[in-house]
Amino acid sequence: MKPFFKVQSVARVREHAEAMGPLEAEVVPLAEAPGRTLADPVEASADLPGFERATMDGFALRSADTFGASESSPGYLRLVGEVCMGEAPSLRVGPGECASIGTGGMLPEGTDAVIMVEHTRPAGDALVEVCRPVPPRGNVLGAADDAAQGDLLMPAGQRLRAQDVGLLAALGRDEVPVVRRPRVAIISTGDEVVPVERSPRPGQVRDVNTHTLCAQVYAAGGLPLALGLVRDDPDALEAAVTRGLERSDILVLSGGSSMGARDLTVEVFQSFPGAHLLVHGVSVAPGKPFIWVRAEAGELLGLPGQVTSCMISFHLFVEPLMERLLGRPARSFVRFGRREAVLSRDLPSAQGREEYVRVRLSETAAGAVAEPLFGKSGLIRTLTQSHGLVRVEASCEGLDKGSPVTVLLYQ
Repeated sequence: MKPFFKVQSVARVREHAEAMGPLEAEVVPLAEAPGRTLADPVEASADLPGFERATMDGFALRSADTFGASESSPGYLRLVGEVCMGEAPSLRVGPGECASIGTGGMLPEGTDAVIMVEHTRPAGDALVEVCRPVPPRGNVLGAADDAAQGDLLMPAGQRLRAQDVGLLAALGRDEVPVVRRPRVAIISTGDEVVPVERSPRPGQVRDVNTHTLCAQVYAAGGLPLALGLVRDDPDALEAAVTRGLERSDILVLSGGSSMGARDLTVEVFQSFPGAHLLVHGVSVAPGKPFIWVRAEAGELLGLPGQVTSCMISFHLFVEPLMERLLGRPARSFVRFGRREAVLSRDLPSAQGREEYVRVRLSETAAGAVAEPLFGKSGLIRTLTQSHGLVRVEASCEGLDKGSPVTVLLYQ
């Protein structure tokens, strides 16, 4: 087999993920919903909050009774009662009257505004001195201000944040239908790779990729299944892939970057029923030796063995596939932040391939500066020293010192 079957662009590889649909839904308790993905849209089943309520501590009143009030010429209202929290008020407030109310209290009949307690003074004999005017609906949250019955509040495919969970709680949703988490089987290969607890002999390295990939799968909203190390042996590899496919939606194999081992990976992947080779090489650096085979039993992805290439390949190609399985568009670097900066030095690049360069950020009086950290894809320390990545387009021959760049920030 040739070193690469047919090198494809990053964008073309991501298109393969678009053919995938979301996984089935499951119902989870509201307490387990943060970070999960909505399987169905959420509509307001009733007006929210459902009644007019005060947004400040003060006095409920008729706004017309405060017109013209000032520090030098205050108005006076008769205090007729107090609104109890958590109860519908039984009192009615008439012209020239007011009722004390706390934040969140329900407005009593006859009132349309709340004046802040700071803008009043006690005047004795159950009188309240009003020192400022308040407009109609001032310091009041309307019955449907948060949501009106039937409003679409959240679409299917939305990843639930803390505030989204709070809205679901306000709607009385103690259970939520969410998309099942993608299960990702992880295999590391290579006769030179040993478990992390073992002291490597000369020529051996510890298994880094299993642990970084598990962390990446968790961060991307999936459930990792670490299957351990497998020798560069076709029978052992086929047995491990079979076990992984039985228990997962996606199987990720790291290693096999050398030509012979890479061809072994493709051979084993293609031995499964319905296997179709989608990708055998990508015009990207690092991460060129990426393999994707689609079989009846699931998606088989071969990632490079070098740690930086492996991690960037995951962000570029595995994350978009997981996004589709979660019911969202196929996107890369979904959970990365963005920061605008300028380059501290020239950044050369080979035209014809997309490149992702590790950078370290520093702050100056003029703004953020991105310093490229050059190093081979097998180096781990440059990853830990960097704050993010800068993308160089395939059509670009490099970027000059001082060029504006967008840094993809690690989270």
